[in-house]
Amino acid sequence: MTFTLHCFGESGHSYKVALMLRLAGFDWQPRFVDFFGGEARSPAFRALNPMGECPVLQEGDAVLTQSGMVLFHLADRSGQFGGTTPEARDEVLRWILWDNHKFSAQIGTCRFLMNFLPEAKRPAEVIAFTQGRIRAACQVLEAHLARRDWVADSAPTIADFSCCSYLYYPEPFGFDRAEWPAIDRWLSRISALPGWAHPYDLMPGNPADRAAAK
Repeated sequence: MTFTLHCFGESGHSYKVALMLRLAGFDWQPRFVDFFGGEARSPAFRALNPMGECPVLQEGDAVLTQSGMVLFHLADRSGQFGGTTPEARDEVLRWILWDNHKFSAQIGTCRFLMNFLPEAKRPAEVIAFTQGRIRAACQVLEAHLARRDWVADSAPTIADFSCCSYLYYPEPFGFDRAEWPAIDRWLSRISALPGWAHPYDLMPGNPADRAAAK
């Protein structure tokens, strides 16, 4: 049965799942959610996911939400990218929890405030605070990747797909790949994996589409 991923291109959390679906070879199709048009807050979407968030992965009547949990489900389902040893699987869990708390959450907030709010409503102090948190997290990831090729194992795992997701987006949020050479090399290794695609090529919806529609 084909998976349906309810998503939109600007969503880094959706990209984590879309990338896993693509690289693991699942049969899937994206279903665009008009997040900026308020669809995620609509009664129909809330009936699908009461949390009002993307991504939502659907297979028949089965509905899965929260990107970290969905990644583990897909790793178990496919037997791929979940870690090659029990110790590696523990590391996968550790880094996905870190990413969702320390990294992606900060990047997603900062990127939204800097790019998707009207300029007059962008809170400078909040942006500066989140950029400081992002920088601190980048220092942790940079030091970790300076000693190894992949985040949690000797091969790519869902921990890599989780941690990398926001770092391919072009919108500014205080991250410059050139400043972080180990992260830069790691991102290049991921994008060299067979089947990799940029988030705006993998999922429908991007800022250019919305600008053209206005």
